[in-house]
Amino acid sequence: TINNLSKTYTYKEKDEGLKGSLKYLFKSETKYRQAVEDFSFTIEKPDIVGLIGPNGAGKTTLIKMLTGIIKPTSGSASVLGFDPAESKNAYKKQFAVVMGQKSQLWWDLPAADTFRLNQAIYEIPDESFHKNVDWLTELFNVRQYMSVPVRQLSLGERMKMELIASLLHDPKVLFLDEPTIG
Repeated sequence: TINNLSKTYTYKEKDEGLKGSLKYLFKSETKYRQAVEDFSFTIEKPDIVGLIGPNGAGKTTLIKMLTGIIKPTSGSASVLGFDPAESKNAYKKQFAVVMGQKSQLWWDLPAADTFRLNQAIYEIPDESFHKNVDWLTELFNVRQYMSVPVRQLSLGERMKMELIASLLHDPKVLFLDEPTIG
């Protein structure tokens, strides 16, 4: 449940050149940019929700607030009974996030190594880990790429591996930002 969630970024502009730098140091004006304004909604299990909007509409900012990456300026959120802004480890183990522009895979290592790292981080028992890896690599048809360094995979293959890495710990909520990239 999200109630009146808002995020305002503050920034200062600097004119170019030495004169602009001096003005910036001594007489800069704080400006504000509203990324998300008074956003409210409720999602019930097992709903699937998609946010559609133009660039700059606040979709990524909303996901970042719901995952605890950034704190809202005002309003409140409750996901699985947790306040994401508190960033509790118990909450972090309940969700996964895939951001199309940020990789969780290690560029020079095969995806299988990242999967093992995630197994340790999320304390996934061996039996569950192997079951999930087998099922997901078969589902996404990428088993043959498990030992290929990530940098050598196509964008589509990398995104499949990103999804697998996110799903290994059986999250209750999956946040996808730009999920169709690749």
